[in-house]
Amino acid sequence: MPIPERTQVAFVLGGGGILGATQVGMLRALLESGQTPDLVLGTSVGALNGAILAGGPTLAVVDHLTTLWTSMSTSGVFAESLFERARTLVKHGTHLHSPGPLRQLLERQLAVERIEDLPIPFQCVAASIERAAAHWFTEGSIADAVLASCAVPGLLPPVRIDSETYIDGGIVDSVPVGRAVQLGATEVYVLHVGRIEQPLTAPRRPWEVGLVAFEIARRHRFVEAMANLPDGVKVHLLPSGSDSTPSVSLRYRSPSGVADRIQRGYDATSAFLSGGASPQ
Repeated sequence: MPIPERTQVAFVLGGGGILGATQVGMLRALLESGQTPDLVLGTSVGALNGAILAGGPTLAVVDHLTTLWTSMSTSGVFAESLFERARTLVKHGTHLHSPGPLRQLLERQLAVERIEDLPIPFQCVAASIERAAAHWFTEGSIADAVLASCAVPGLLPPVRIDSETYIDGGIVDSVPVGRAVQLGATEVYVLHVGRIEQPLTAPRRPWEVGLVAFEIARRHRFVEAMANLPDGVKVHLLPSGSDSTPSVSLRYRSPSGVADRIQRGYDATSAFLSGGASPQ
């Protein structure tokens, strides 16, 4: 579907793995307040949530997402045993998990197969290995595009589409506010997992050096976009409701805490929207 000449409201959904459950609560609060998107942009897990939302931004779809996230333990995604993960790593040498369960989940959940057939314009981003650049998927298979955007190095295999190979979109644009502005959005709602709310400080321990460097690489593009917003563009950075969000989630396979994150995201965003907090 073509992007409207004058996009009004964009929902931007950032990456964050299992922490992406937070976005489901944010979405419920937004829709209950009467906010609906003219454009949906997603990165990594935000691409997964965003693609489903773009199939119809209704409370029924959010109910569906809630059920999906709370049943993550039985969905089969990342459910392989230690032996199966070891076998996959030995066989392929680059990743622990097969992309099959995630592809099957997507194909079950999506109402249409192609991006251009979604009712709401949707785009997601992945990192092109060959070009060392961001690639925005604007047409073609939704499942292929989302898998490419979600291909976390070491966990899932790179995704080959046509003549290029793609890995996780969070590497090149973890919270794509700049893309929304580029496409003409005048009001942007940022749905994230909580990391960008946590201030960075200089590392004091050896293991913190890599974590801080990684977090700067992940969020610097968002920081630059926020610092250079054009006149007339409003950006609402929705609160996640989490006091502390890990820079790296090592428990990416565990569904524990999902329901709590959904509720925290909902409560915090509902209070933010009803309080009329000033946008950026």
